[in-house]
Order: sequence, then C-alpha cells, then structure tokens
Amino acid sequence: MNLDVISLDNKKVGSIDLDKSVFGVEVRADLLARTVKWQLAKRRAGTHKTKGRGEVSGTGAKPFKQKGTGRARQGTHRAPQMRGGGIVFGPVVRSYAHKLPKKVRVLALKSALSSKQAEGKLVVIESTAMKAPKTADLVKRLAKLGWVSALVIDGAEVDGNFALAAANIVGINVLPSRGANVYDIMRSGTLVLTMDAVEKLVERLK
Repeated sequence: MNLDVISLDNKKVGSIDLDKSVFGVEVRADLLARTVKWQLAKRRAGTHKTKGRGEVSGTGAKPFKQKGTGRARQGTHRAPQMRGGGIVFGPVVRSYAHKLPKKVRVLALKSALSSKQAEGKLVVIESTAMKAPKTADLVKRLAKLGWVSALVIDGAEVDGNFALAAANIVGINVLPSRGANVYDIMRSGTLVLTMDAVEKLVERLK
C-alpha cells in the first residue's frame, strides 16, 4: 500500500509503504461507534447534583394539622410535592466512564486509520518542522495544501514551532502519536501523519 510523502510546501519528497495490518483492515463501524461512545463518556464531568428531601433546609414540623383543613395531609415541608422541597430521583455526582476491552480499542483505531486511507483522506508528510512559529506562514502553506479541517499527528513529540503556529488556526488540530484516538480522527476532514507518526502508530498497533 504505497502512498506519496509530501512536504509542508506541498512538494513530493518520496513515498512510503503503509502496513496493511494497520492501514488496510476492514472498517468496523460498530467498533468505531463503541469507542467514540467510550471516549465521550470518559470526558463527562458527572458533577451534576440536586438536593433530596433529606438535604434541603426546612423545619421538621408538620405543616398543618392532620384533619379539618380540607387539604391533603402533609408531614413535612421538605417533601417533593411541597414548594421548596427536595427533588425525587434527581441527578447525583457520578462517573459515566465504563470499560472497553483493549483489543476493541486497538481494532477501532486501526479501523479509523483504514477508513481515512480508504476515503483518500490520509496524507503523509515528511515533517512538521518549522523555522519559526509564524501562524501567517503556516496559513499560506495550508492554503496550498488545501487543508481546511485536519488532524496532524506527529511523532513522540510535536514540533514546538508548528504547534504554536497552528494553535490559533480554526479546524487544525495537532497531537503527538501517543494521543492518536478514534474520536479526533473520525471528526477531522483530513488525517495528516508525519513519517515518525506512521512509524510510532505501526509500532503501537501491530
């Protein structure tokens, strides 16, 4: 599975043979959906909370006498049906995280990479190295490349100048290879991998 390698100036500098066991597997939409759900569940704060009848402030005295008022009998001001009372079955602080087998996560990431490759939206660049962190310079280069929505995955570390230059560009996200994940890959228009990123991902997933 051969793919051209280009530079940030949109010039061909070589080619690379992509590993079929990572970039050419069958795309499993079910595993992609499960993994995205797992990722988003882990991100949820779960800090929502309402007060139950035992937590709202209020007297413990009976609101009014049991008989003779013509109203329904009540035992406390803090009951849910009373104004200012507690909430029944309200949300409580909790974690939404759930487990997902490692084999499923690995296969889902392979599916995400293979999906981009099959759609022709996978680009391999030689390096993201820039001489200076100039956003204007990077914007011009991206215009030549035609990247509007792109996820750029670098090697073990992202080039500092490139990361700073891309920080204020809408639609361009940058991650190190260890941060590659299904959700960010699938939501990006173009997946851009450096030579180092391809090497690290194959090493991680093979």
